[in-house]
Amino acid sequence: LLQMKLIRQITDLNKAIKNFRKIGFVPTMGGLHKGHESLINTSKKKSSKTLVSIFVNPKQFNNFKDYKNYPRKLDNDLKILKKLKVDFVFIPTIKQIYNDNKLSEFKLLKSHKVLCAKYRKGHFEGVLDIINRFIILISPKYIFLGEKDFQQLYLIKKFFEKKYSTKIFSCKTIRNRNKVALSSRNFLLNRDDLKKAGFISQQLIELKSQINKNKDKANYLIKKIKRNLINKYDIKIEYLEARNLTNLGTNIIKKKYKIFIAFYINKVRLIDNF
Repeated sequence: LLQMKLIRQITDLNKAIKNFRKIGFVPTMGGLHKGHESLINTSKKKSSKTLVSIFVNPKQFNNFKDYKNYPRKLDNDLKILKKLKVDFVFIPTIKQIYNDNKLSEFKLLKSHKVLCAKYRKGHFEGVLDIINRFIILISPKYIFLGEKDFQQLYLIKKFFEKKYSTKIFSCKTIRNRNKVALSSRNFLLNRDDLKKAGFISQQLIELKSQINKNKDKANYLIKKIKRNLINKYDIKIEYLEARNLTNLGTNIIKKKYKIFIAFYINKVRLIDNF
């Protein structure tokens, strides 16, 4: 039985993966949960080998405090990965990833600067940079990403699907029984906060079904629910918007769309889409 291989150096990475063609790659920042597990299981079905990275990428945090407080649970993560029989785990240092070679800078188009890109300056540029570096290092056949971070998924597809032969797979958001999207940041919430997040999710699922009945009333319905959520749950909402999935524009009339939200419960920023 092959042991899970723990890799910290790029030279070891090159050696370990050089003979494998069909590598499935799951990039993570650790703090693993059932959402990550479902990405890994999908990778194991589709790929000959599965490689998981754990790297809290400083470049994608627009707030140093947020970077410092990001949940890090390496021992626990490794236990989970062992149980899932992952082939390779890559845990590079910042220096390994950002050694002096300058790679291309990523510039978002004006039309991309909506939702999280509007509020987290430099965040997606940091995400695109790290994914680009990983693709160059690993040349995976597939990358598996969750739909909870829909804008991230959208941008990674936009920037890399034509540039590389790597295929980007989107996997459904995994939710707990209260309908809260699983996220590493949930580890920072107490039980009451998590309950609150559940009520908010349920109301947004209800909002979506109301909008589906009458898309012309979308803006009115969103404004109304936004007021209610702020008053009832004492949260700060950064954005609550309906956008189509083709170009993240605001026209949803004959298009597939999602409702996107970013909000703070007790200073913890959560995002979701429905």
